[in-house]
Amino acid sequence: MKHLQKTTTILFLAIVFILVMQSCKKLTPPVVTTFSVSEVTQTTAVSGGNVKYDGGAEIVKRGICWEITKNPTTASNHTTNGTGTGSFISNISGLTANTIYYVRAWALNSEGMGYGNEISFTTSPIVLATLSTTVITSVTFSTAVCGGSISFDGGGPIIERGVCWAIHQNPTKNDDRTIDGIGTGSFTSEIKCLSFASTYYVRAYATNTAGTAYGDQQSFTTPGINPIIFNPSLTYGTVTDIEGNCYKTIQIGTQIWMAENLKTTKYNDGNTIPNITDDREWKVSLTGAYCWYDNNSTNKNTYGALYNWEAVNMGNLCPTGWHVPGRAEYVTLTDYLGGESVAGGKLKESGTTHWNNPNNATNESGFTALPAGNRFIKEGLPTPWPTEYRGLYEGGIWWFSDTPTPPEGGVAFYFSMDHESISTDFFAERWWNGCSVRCIKN
Repeated sequence: MKHLQKTTTILFLAIVFILVMQSCKKLTPPVVTTFSVSEVTQTTAVSGGNVKYDGGAEIVKRGICWEITKNPTTASNHTTNGTGTGSFISNISGLTANTIYYVRAWALNSEGMGYGNEISFTTSPIVLATLSTTVITSVTFSTAVCGGSISFDGGGPIIERGVCWAIHQNPTKNDDRTIDGIGTGSFTSEIKCLSFASTYYVRAYATNTAGTAYGDQQSFTTPGINPIIFNPSLTYGTVTDIEGNCYKTIQIGTQIWMAENLKTTKYNDGNTIPNITDDREWKVSLTGAYCWYDNNSTNKNTYGALYNWEAVNMGNLCPTGWHVPGRAEYVTLTDYLGGESVAGGKLKESGTTHWNNPNNATNESGFTALPAGNRFIKEGLPTPWPTEYRGLYEGGIWWFSDTPTPPEGGVAFYFSMDHESISTDFFAERWWNGCSVRCIKN
């Protein structure tokens, strides 16, 4: 009996001792190590950690944290990956390309936070996008439809995309181009302001912070014959009228001119200009009128329209931001080119594709004047006075805007040149006759 009591007492004291010792044991934050970083892309990576010791208390949370500065904490970007000790894997996302990041594993118990060793890594750099060029469709003498498809953005956002084109191979964004939004995927582009009977090369492009990538090259040829011969050594701009007709433009001195004759059939407010073929109606038209030479619309794309002076006098014939020039502006043009006696040769399209021989012209100005002739009223004959078309291939006549209203004695003024000389002339013309128009930028 005494032996049993002694054994019980010893056992009781041992339990008390263990409990006292346990209660005196000091708890600590967890001990953690950080895994190396792998599977790094521009925006993602994989890491993780190992909780080697719980610090004497339960691990209630664990994960990794990262930042672009050293010693990241859970106040920064972080993951949460379960509880307890042992190893775990974490996926990092939302990173910026070509950037150094610092990573630490972490674990939390009742005593506090434990962090692992710090690991650094650099995300992959952004590269050029991958894309293809869409097959060209809907080709007309001045337009076509193309586009592209961006399959990979290179790891960075696409900030501009479209197509570029030129009459030389491998066009770039420095040539004519469209801008068709942002982002990856497919897009459609409308190519405008083309010359007829010309071969063009097209590539889709996509721009990110790494630069501009290009798709495969496509080519097409616009229909038509006898295209206008511009000066190939000069750089032309473009302007579009309210109908979508596109014109090349050229800077000559301080002036910017259309390098083609106007061919719009609408005023820039959207109102239609009457197309009058009847002689009597043409003669009495007071609201403006136009026609094609010989009433043949195939002359439109090369020579433009012939307008009566009333169409000019409406004040809104040219595209917005442009106007029909006055005499002083034509004087400025010819003076810049050496005066009336020599300016014609510098203004006319070179060669004899459109001008009759001889045509001593260099077109060094880029103005590219064409011999569109005019529509002439045969006065003094029985009414209705008939009209005739004359001068195609031989000369060009362009209206001034600054004639008194109504024209004194039925006379308006114009600028002209012919195929036999290099001079220019300033003459008066019956205001109901039909002449060409060039526009100048405001």
